[in-house]
Amino acid sequence: MEKPSFPLQILTIFFFIPAAFASDSFIYGGCSQIKYAAGSQFEANLNSLLTSLVNSATYSAYNKFKIMGSAPQDVVYGLYQCRADLAMPDCATCVAQAVSHLGPLCPQACGAAVQLDGCFAKYDNVSFIGAEDKAVVAKKCGPSDGFDAGQMARRDAMLDGLSRAGGPFRVGGSADVQGVAQCVGDLSNGQCQDCLTEALRQLKAECGGAVFGDMFLGKCYARYSTNGAHAYTQPNHDHSIAHSDSEKTFAIVLGLLAGVALLIIFLTFLRRVSNRNGK
Repeated sequence: MEKPSFPLQILTIFFFIPAAFASDSFIYGGCSQIKYAAGSQFEANLNSLLTSLVNSATYSAYNKFKIMGSAPQDVVYGLYQCRADLAMPDCATCVAQAVSHLGPLCPQACGAAVQLDGCFAKYDNVSFIGAEDKAVVAKKCGPSDGFDAGQMARRDAMLDGLSRAGGPFRVGGSADVQGVAQCVGDLSNGQCQDCLTEALRQLKAECGGAVFGDMFLGKCYARYSTNGAHAYTQPNHDHSIAHSDSEKTFAIVLGLLAGVALLIIFLTFLRRVSNRNGK
């Protein structure tokens, strides 16, 4: 398995997929051009890492992992992050969906990332943990008609407020102008501020008078909406049916996790038995 010549190569060779490719919640996906061999130790480590991502999302909105191998080329790094306003069942469901996209989108890729409306998941064979990345990976601007001068002024004030606010997750706006921004949890406070400042600057410059806008950089994003023009909204947990469906999905995810864990243990056992018999 060939290793990339420098750590951030994966982000320079991403391909981007329209949201219509998958579900309404799909925003972008990207893959490394470097491939791993089927049945390799890297594949086994990757499967273990992806299982860890999904399992961790049942109790934490962010986590990072490093799965070691017997050789340097077998090491795999990964992380996930949910939007901070998601309830844990919704976070677990979102991460499970994001991880399920990785294989079909990026078969045997040594690095891949998927951004859904509510969560982000990424893995790579070289470390990207703690590294700032302000490369634009996805952007979208809505139509400019119907956006009056008053709304534009409130939009600009809201974006300025998001830039000045502290913390990795920021929301702001008035009734008809809403915004959200978030950094990936592996960034320091200074790196987060630097990334969000750039995302907000580019969002304002690129989308101008658009009724909504998205700007996703490698390690942060900023989005805004006017008059409900954008698809992103905070989940409404007041509706008992929706909440019940979320809990059912959460239970299904837990069951699948248990099955995957047992399968990995069984396959590991078979591999060890095979190795012993081959000696």
